Amino acid sequence: MREDRHFVGEMAAKFERSLYGASRGQLRLALLQDTVARELPLSAEPLLDAGGGLGQMAEWAARRGHAVTLVEPAQEMLLRARERLAGLDVRCLQGDLQSLERLAPGPWPRIFCHAVLEWLAKPRAGLEALSAQLAPGGWMSLMVFNRDALRFSNVIKGNLERVLEDRLAGDGRRTRLTPISPLGHDEVIDWLDALGLEVHGVTGIRVFHDYLRSRYPSEEELVLLRRLEFAYCRAEPYWRLGRYLHYSVHRPA
Repeated sequence: MREDRHFVGEMAAKFERSLYGASRGQLRLALLQDTVARELPLSAEPLLDAGGGLGQMAEWAARRGHAVTLVEPAQEMLLRARERLAGLDVRCLQGDLQSLERLAPGPWPRIFCHAVLEWLAKPRAGLEALSAQLAPGGWMSLMVFNRDALRFSNVIKGNLERVLEDRLAGDGRRTRLTPISPLGHDEVIDWLDALGLEVHGVTGIRVFHDYLRSRYPSEEELVLLRRLEFAYCRAEPYWRLGRYLHYSVHRPA
């Protein structure tokens, strides 16, 4: 039986180094912050950052006036987040999505959950736990790892048998950063609809970057690529191949 994957030990260091120490992480963060600011009504509401990782989005929200509660299961990630967030109005708690009702009970007017569900053995149950904490009239910023993008990138890399056999998910071993439960757009929409939640916007996060021939684009290429990413992240058909899919989710009052 599969278990949830938390970024413990070397995973935390690898995540910080290989994601946010590279152009893909910097671009992900820029696109995510722009999308949240564009699509979610944000003033100074209390905000829950579920699975908040290293604390980048908690820091961004706190500097915009939110009192943030960050919940993160991995101790190494939480220690790094606390260092980043020192002096800000952020409360850091150790726990997973299943413990939200006990650690950080709602209802919350605003929730962030970014790149978390795909690391759960039962992602739908994780989404249900989030939904239970979202207040009537509240908004959730939800980002998931896109299974279709994973399929496409494996074809580009020549992993044809793996794609034909649908062996796309990570196995949860070693320090690989391939999620154990990548998600498809249609299933996410179905789950949200079943929970009575409305989707007010979908954005592809990194719709071009991960398919470049060059793994390490030059600074000049990154400037042009950033313009392309922002121009096409919500345009058909490109958003559908974003490495991540972002959903602006609303619970009707």
